[in-house]
Amino acid sequence: METAKKTTAKKKLIDDNAIISKYMDFVLEKGEEPKNVFSFCKEHKIEETDFYTFFGSIDALKQEIWVKFFENALATIQKEEAFESYSDKNKLLTLYFTLFELLTLNRSYVVFTLKENKEGLKNLKSLKLFRNHFKEFIVSILDNSVESNDKILKITKPVFSEGAWIQFLFLLKFWIDDTSKGFEKTDVLIEKSVNTVVDLLDTKPLESLFDLGKFLWKEKK
Repeated sequence: METAKKTTAKKKLIDDNAIISKYMDFVLEKGEEPKNVFSFCKEHKIEETDFYTFFGSIDALKQEIWVKFFENALATIQKEEAFESYSDKNKLLTLYFTLFELLTLNRSYVVFTLKENKEGLKNLKSLKLFRNHFKEFIVSILDNSVESNDKILKITKPVFSEGAWIQFLFLLKFWIDDTSKGFEKTDVLIEKSVNTVVDLLDTKPLESLFDLGKFLWKEKK
């Protein structure tokens, strides 16, 4: 009976958050990613079966870290009782500022994974699930903002959410390179960017699509 209790207690110490924490520490201390699940688990005395209970691979773990960033940001803003009554602009601002506050708390990890490991665009693979959550949030705002027929909405939702995603990547890149005190330049850019997005929501649907097209073209240059 004693042994069973000890085994159960040991199992409770390992969860997805504990593994994520150990992974982030590993990356920052070693200056590189673990070569495989085996070497990572051996380094931290984790049973491989425990790892695979939560993550199918190292890549899956890396994606989940970004999902946690978004989920924590969303949980934080939803605790604000007045959030649902915010304007579209304030909802976006609240999301962006909260996200970047969380990213700042984990800046060393974010900068390493997106910049210092020299893998270029391959780094964005880790943001795949994060991107889905982000776009779903943008669409939820769009649903409450645009009054138009279903045909227009089918065009507007994917185009607008993708435009907002590209805008977020632009902000993320700027923040990574931002050396201003307290990242105040990033804060200014967030304000200006959100104003641009909300302006699109306030125009007629077809005009929004036209303006958004110009916006996307400019950002891709």
